[in-house]
Amino acid sequence: MRILFFGNSLAGHLLPLLPLARAFRERGDSVAVCTAAPASLLFDSEGVEFLSVGPTPDVIVAEVLRTTGHDLSQGATVETEAEYFAGARIDLTVDEALAMARDWRPDLIVAEQADFVGPLVGAILDVPVASLAYGPAWQSESVEPLATRLRSRYGARGLVNGPPRWYLDTCPPALQHPDWEVPEGRIGLRPEAHRNPGQEPAATPGRDAARPCVLVSFGMFVNMPEIVGPLLAELGQLDVDVLVTRHRFSPDDFGVDADAAGRVEFVEFTPLAELLQGVDAVLTHGGAGTVLGALSRGIPMVMVPHGAGQPALGERVAAAGAGISFPLHEAPAKAVAESVARVLADAAYRERAEKIATQIAGLSSPADVAEHLASALAR
Repeated sequence: MRILFFGNSLAGHLLPLLPLARAFRERGDSVAVCTAAPASLLFDSEGVEFLSVGPTPDVIVAEVLRTTGHDLSQGATVETEAEYFAGARIDLTVDEALAMARDWRPDLIVAEQADFVGPLVGAILDVPVASLAYGPAWQSESVEPLATRLRSRYGARGLVNGPPRWYLDTCPPALQHPDWEVPEGRIGLRPEAHRNPGQEPAATPGRDAARPCVLVSFGMFVNMPEIVGPLLAELGQLDVDVLVTRHRFSPDDFGVDADAAGRVEFVEFTPLAELLQGVDAVLTHGGAGTVLGALSRGIPMVMVPHGAGQPALGERVAAAGAGISFPLHEAPAKAVAESVARVLADAAYRERAEKIATQIAGLSSPADVAEHLASALAR
């Protein structure tokens, strides 16, 4: 079979696709990923075909600024995020993606939930689509701005936007909205902390250290020194070791005090599965991959949301008792550090995170989901 994956060219959007892509590849299926060129680095060692399609995120951000007057680099709203994902990105990508998909001839399209190019391509080519969701289902206030833009894009081609044939759900029950109506075609899919090819998933081992360890991970775009630096300064007042993902910045950019420097370690891009080894708590902006990866290991967290979709996930984590989450743009560094100390001191947070880890372990493996989809397509 031929399986074509679609996603936004951001690590947090593409990495959740990898376990299922690997499962199809290990079945012997032909697998390709369709997204913008810079993301090719994520797939160099994956043994899948990379189809370079569409502009980079900065070009889409510029298009949103041109059409709406809103600069996404200064913050996002539900409306401007909808314009990015379901407006500008479709307009700048779909024709090229359609031509590429026609040539590649997929039997199935798998699109991460914020990718709307793949489902439109599937509708045009009459190829079944599976949508891979990470985190709790989107609420109506997020869905309607997306739906408005999708109706116009589908309508321009004489099509009606409908639900995918399959909804691949990586959200454990404890994090799902209590009033959520399970969609037709829902399949539970076990999320994994990102790991290198061939590296087996592993439980977080006990850590032989005098101090607890806190992982500070704010993704590829939010981990700016002006955001993370003040948090590190306050964490330096705690008796903890700190592991920080620095990405494109140098350690000096974060201004860590010399007295705390010996307890702070900066790392470049490293698979989350490795970063979580021996970690006692996670401080994060709330990207779904980081949140679900940490919870799959039973690790509690403190969340400082920065994107329009992250507060909702933070609310669900807090409601489940597995962490503390701050409102959007309301996270003083001192209060954040105090929350980290609270999560470390109160064993109830870890106990609830471990219960969620048990729920995640009970979801279907990527291999089982790949087999299920392949069998359904073969009927």
